[in-house]
Amino acid sequence: MFRKGAKHMGWWQVSADTLATGRFVISPLAESIACLRTLHESRSGYPTGLAWLSEHRPAYRARLADDPVTALLVPALLRPNWTADFVTPPPAGEDDADIASELAAVRRTSPAAALDDVRQALRGPVPDALNRGDLPLLAASLLDWVWQETVLPYWQRRRRILEADIVARTAKLSQHGWAAALDDMRPGMRWLGNGRLQINIHDYPPRDISGARLFFVPVTPRAGWTAWDVPDRYAICYPCSGVLAQQAREAMAPAALSALLGPGRATVLTHLDAPKSTTQLVALTGQCLGSVGRHLKILLAASLIQRRRAGRSVLYYRTDAGEAVMTAQRTGPTA
Repeated sequence: MFRKGAKHMGWWQVSADTLATGRFVISPLAESIACLRTLHESRSGYPTGLAWLSEHRPAYRARLADDPVTALLVPALLRPNWTADFVTPPPAGEDDADIASELAAVRRTSPAAALDDVRQALRGPVPDALNRGDLPLLAASLLDWVWQETVLPYWQRRRRILEADIVARTAKLSQHGWAAALDDMRPGMRWLGNGRLQINIHDYPPRDISGARLFFVPVTPRAGWTAWDVPDRYAICYPCSGVLAQQAREAMAPAALSALLGPGRATVLTHLDAPKSTTQLVALTGQCLGSVGRHLKILLAASLIQRRRAGRSVLYYRTDAGEAVMTAQRTGPTA
C-alpha cells in the first residue's frame, strides 16, 4: 500500500543520514507512467516527442476503445498535477529494476486503496463502472501495454539518456552540494536549508522523512511526481535535464566541421558546449562507448578539448581552440 497522508506536500524534513544515503535510480515503471501521461494528454515538450506521440497515439486510442472501463479509469489515474498513489510505488532500490517486479507491486495494491485513490481523483462518488475490485489489475495491464508497445522499443537509448542525467547530477552534487543538485530538478522544488526540501509550491503540512530511504528517479518525458511507502521509502520522479533530452535527439554538427573532423568527432565536439562525461556523450550522440572514447582521444591530442575529474566522473570540455573552431563554424567564412 502506497498511500498515507496528503498527496501534495509543501516540504519534507530530511535528516543528514537520509540525504547522505539518497540514491538516483532508473525505473522502467516510472518511464511507462510518464509515457502514459504523454499519451493521455496528447502533448509533448520536445519535437521528437511529438513524433513519438504521433506514432503511438492511434494504437493507444484503439487500446482504450477496446477496453471502456480502463478508458474511464485513466483520467482518474492521471489528473493534472496529480498521479494516483497506487500506480506509483517507490522503487525498491535495486540497481537494475525490471518492469515485471514493479508491476507486481501495483497488482498487490488492495482494491480498497485503489478505489480510495479514484474517489480522491474524481472528488466525488465513484461511477458504477469503476466500483470494482480489479482496478489494480486493470492499471497494471495498461502500464504493461505502454511499456511493451511504446517504451521497450526505445529503452536502450532512453536508458542512456537517463544514465547521463544521473551522471550530470552526481557530478553537480559532488562539486556544489545538494542545493545545486536538487534546485532545478522539477518546478517548485528547491533546497531550503536546515534539512528542509521543498517538494512543490503548495501550502501543505511538512512531513518528516528522517530515517527513510530516499530515491531520485529521472524520466525522459516532461513529467514528475512523488511516491512513498510510509515510513520506509520515498521517491521523487523528475524530468531529466531538458538539455540532455533535447540535444540527444536534435543537435547536429555543422556540415563543414563534419567534413574537416569526420561526422563522429564533429558531433562529439559540438555536444561539448558544457562539460560532459563519456556516458553523457554516448547518450547524446548515439555512438558506442568505444567510438566516443576514440574521438575524445583524438580531440584531446589536437588540444581542441580538455578534461577534469568531478567526483567519480571525468568531464570533457572545449578548450579555447575548440571554442574558436565552433565560433568559426557559426560565423562562417569572411571575405
